[in-house]
Amino acid sequence: MYYGLISILCLFTINSIEMTEEKTRNMTQKTETIYQFKVNDLQGNEFDFETLKGKKIIIVNTASKCGLTPQYEGLQDIYEKYEKSGVVVVGFPSNDFLWQEPGNSEKIASFCKLNYGVTFPMMEKIKVKGSKKHDIYSFLTQKNKNGYEDSKVTWNFQKFLINRKGELEKIIAPKTPPNDPEIISWIEKD
Repeated sequence: MYYGLISILCLFTINSIEMTEEKTRNMTQKTETIYQFKVNDLQGNEFDFETLKGKKIIIVNTASKCGLTPQYEGLQDIYEKYEKSGVVVVGFPSNDFLWQEPGNSEKIASFCKLNYGVTFPMMEKIKVKGSKKHDIYSFLTQKNKNGYEDSKVTWNFQKFLINRKGELEKIIAPKTPPNDPEIISWIEKD
């Protein structure tokens, strides 16, 4: 009987340790949210992601001279249709893929407005890959920061879907258009 009690206590202790380790892993997995970031918009003004708390956010790296550039139109449509229900699109111009975003902030803003009527927030041009990758893209592409998965930005117009808690929830391939059913169903689910 004494040995039986010791066996039960040992099993209880082992299970308790395993549960504590698992709980600690789960707690440390999602250490960051999008709300910690502040960036500059195309006009040079500070844009604080904390102002988007409670909204769904689509972050997309953009380029003006890419075969996927017409996606600006679909992104603008989403922004207009769903803005009142708490969805925001945030564009990050980048020249990382075949130098397809060579312009400065003024040229990028003019291009987006003139050609696609873009009114969603557009940030200053940044690096989305490599050793000089912006901190926000380190968060978006590293599981130890986003708690979701490791990934790479593979081309212009890759979409990162952030839930209302500021957590990365989905990554959408560049060629997937903004009005794809997968993106629309994510937007509309609540």
